Amino acid sequence: MEGFFQRYLSLYRPLITRLNELMSTFDLSYSLWQVIFYIKHNGPSTLIDIANQYNVEKPTITRRVQRLEELHMVIQIPGIDKREKVIQLTELGEEIYQACRKKITDLENSVMDGVDKDNQLIMFKTIPKIKENIIKGEGSKSE
Repeated sequence: MEGFFQRYLSLYRPLITRLNELMSTFDLSYSLWQVIFYIKHNGPSTLIDIANQYNVEKPTITRRVQRLEELHMVIQIPGIDKREKVIQLTELGEEIYQACRKKITDLENSVMDGVDKDNQLIMFKTIPKIKENIIKGEGSKSE
């Protein structure tokens, strides 16, 4: 289907802008939220775990975690390997997660207004499959 990526990308930027606006009251951006979200859903995690999840370099996650530490939303805890940094949410981080989660859920509901539940479910199932196909196809080149 020609034009699919253009439509998706035209949605992405305004969505990230709205998310950044929602989280600005907590001194957060969407990129910082991703770290909080990952830790909340996966428990204490290493920088490498988080970097791999979002397909970004470890130094990028390191900077995000440092900012979250400054905001007292995460702390480092001892890992199995002393060289490995394990990150955990603080009590404040948990509270901020809950407040942001509510705002994001409200946004999700408002942007899906007028989209019937069946189409929402189709999108919910389809997007991860597209991501899988993109990742799987990274090693192959079309001729």
